[in-house]
Amino acid sequence: MKPTEVVSQTDQKLLLDLARNAIKTTLEKGRRLPVVESLSPILREKRGAFVTLWLEGELRGCIGFPTPQKPLVEAVQEAAVGAALQDNRFPMLRLEELPKVWLEISVLTEPKPLDPAKVKVGVHGLIARQGPKSGLLLPQVAMDFGWSRETFLDQTCAKAGLPKGSWRQKTEVLGFEAQVFGEIDFKNSAAKS
Repeated sequence: MKPTEVVSQTDQKLLLDLARNAIKTTLEKGRRLPVVESLSPILREKRGAFVTLWLEGELRGCIGFPTPQKPLVEAVQEAAVGAALQDNRFPMLRLEELPKVWLEISVLTEPKPLDPAKVKVGVHGLIARQGPKSGLLLPQVAMDFGWSRETFLDQTCAKAGLPKGSWRQKTEVLGFEAQVFGEIDFKNSAAKS
């Protein structure tokens, strides 16, 4: 389940800049996302990715692609715009809010069936699936809330609209790992140097 390659710090910064620019351009002009030419191989590789927006320490949007459908650079740009405009838990992001928003990107490994007994909090992200119902939680969510393995599994089922405990029977549990990085990481490292 481990990624074969990790995203370098240079590519992380590029992805964060492209994600922010995609949101800004869309909010200002409704334009198509720019095509970026000179990219490292990992940014051209099809990967699952999520973009999470934080405003004043609170979740403001999170959208992504759980499976590798698009090149990473495209997935991140589209997920960023989706998190800003299409997460139906929140109103659409306004242009004046964008300077106060922090972006976080999660680059995913491909989801694979995972025995619930082998779920590791802080390592695995989860997808619970039963029939047409499906729910996903990124690995950092369980850590942020201090959940146990069982609570993480229950909450993933709840996200899918399934009863808690459904993971014990007739629910497919998929696991993935994520490389998570955000603008705050670069701000903190710049402050230290």
